[in-house]
Amino acid sequence: MPHLTIEYTDNLAGFPEAEVLQAVNAAVASHPQIPEEADLKTRLVRVSRFEIGTAPANRAFIHAQLRLLSGRSPEAKKELTTRIADVLRRLAPRPEGVLVQLSAEIVDMDRPSYSKERL
Repeated sequence: MPHLTIEYTDNLAGFPEAEVLQAVNAAVASHPQIPEEADLKTRLVRVSRFEIGTAPANRAFIHAQLRLLSGRSPEAKKELTTRIADVLRRLAPRPEGVLVQLSAEIVDMDRPSYSKERL
């Protein structure tokens, strides 16, 4: 915990993976609700097969999902999604003629059923 997954469509040529990973981890790990930076696990998923809506237009998306143990306030969740979206907005490619949709969400994980240990 926490787990951050960022999906992005492969028509976003030049998506700066290394820079996004470093910047988003710094932004999330520095939030007071993330007590230990080493617990943050982030992964990027490039999506090659996708459809957005029904029109045959040039479209792309970036979607971030941060999974946290339940118990954070709505204000803390909003601050975290804002931090993530700010990084992605700043670093996302913007191919000419392509509508890029950016979204970020927090998903609560059930504390009693979550298991984690360090090996």
